[in-house]
Amino acid sequence: MGLSKRVSSWSVEEVLEWMQGYHPAKMDTLQKAIIKHAVSGRVLLRLKDHHLELLGVEAEEQQQEILQDVLLLKVQEEVNELNDICSECFST
Repeated sequence: MGLSKRVSSWSVEEVLEWMQGYHPAKMDTLQKAIIKHAVSGRVLLRLKDHHLELLGVEAEEQQQEILQDVLLLKVQEEVNELNDICSECFST
């Protein structure tokens, strides 16, 4: 997948691309809801289980799978931010 920019900058289309890559079996449920509720990358990083339920993912196991992958995105986002901070500190 060509999603190299920060998750927090992802558009709805990029969230759909990510979801298709990681959770294709849930796309029938999620695609319309992601578009309807304008789930951008910033929103994706803030999702909780009750949000997923509102988006149509009712099974707790499925919610946990998605939330685990979102947590990995959050960690990567934090690592990228720390790398930016470190590179700014050392470049001055």
